[in-house]
Amino acid sequence: MIIPIRCFTCGKPVAQDWEKYNEIVNNGKSPKDALDELGYNRACCRRMFLSNVELIDRIAKFKNFKK
Repeated sequence: MIIPIRCFTCGKPVAQDWEKYNEIVNNGKSPKDALDELGYNRACCRRMFLSNVELIDRIAKFKNFKK
């Protein structure tokens, strides 16, 4: 839903670059080039960006019902 603060495998902080990554990709660069530009060389950290799915906008529509 929301990108994790740190990489699950190596522990490197990744969340601070999520908006920069989206901006670069939306400006027409490939995800590979965006991650290279941001300095993410490890496969584990690259995975954090490539596999993240933004679901927060969809989930925020629902109310929390208590029984």
